[in-house]
Amino acid sequence: MSSTDDSASAPMTDEETASAGFFDDGKNTIGSQLASRLREAIISGELEAGSKMNLDKARRTFNVSLSPLREGLARLISDGLVEFQDNRGYRVAPISLGNLEEITTLREELEVFALRESMRLGDVEWESNIMRSLHRLNRTDRDASRPETLEQWEALHREFHLTLISGCGKPLLLHFCGLLLNLNDRYRRVFLIRTSGDRNVGQEHSEIAQGAVARDFEYASEKLRQHIHRTGTNLRNHLATKGIV
Repeated sequence: MSSTDDSASAPMTDEETASAGFFDDGKNTIGSQLASRLREAIISGELEAGSKMNLDKARRTFNVSLSPLREGLARLISDGLVEFQDNRGYRVAPISLGNLEEITTLREELEVFALRESMRLGDVEWESNIMRSLHRLNRTDRDASRPETLEQWEALHREFHLTLISGCGKPLLLHFCGLLLNLNDRYRRVFLIRTSGDRNVGQEHSEIAQGAVARDFEYASEKLRQHIHRTGTNLRNHLATKGIV
């Protein structure tokens, strides 16, 4: 997207905003709904890394005024998915090997810690949720020749990882882990979209889940750490072949 002067853009009426599928329902503001829509577009690669964001075009596309659009972009800045620079405006956050390595390292530390806390504090419902999430994930195909399967698999994959750590009892920790998953998923979905995986990820997920519900702290923790590390290594290799530094 190219940048433009958006100061003359006319505000949308309530009817126009509602027609685009956005309305303040008392729980989710229009800005938060826009943030979710844009977040998915960035993570999926629909909005390219490093590209400028044309506010006037986005306003017309989503049929909203600038106020909720800027609110949504502010949320994505805090998520690390959008950047703002004076005199240059908004752009999708760029990608780099250094950024990926930092994300991978933080995931290894924070997710493993959150899993250990979940094993310490989680109840029977937590255990049941893990096994249900694992079953849904392992029963879903991830076929690069059928793009619709990739989206479904990605959603269930994210659900599985968040369910694993959902019993930790630490909202801030869960928030940070969720942000890191978003940042990591952007790399995987953009650069691995042509592959269906190069290792038995299903078995890895099963080993982590079984270790977690058995409260085998060392086994489950190490399996999750290895899983995250291997994913990071594979993604770094893909980045390197594309000349990303």
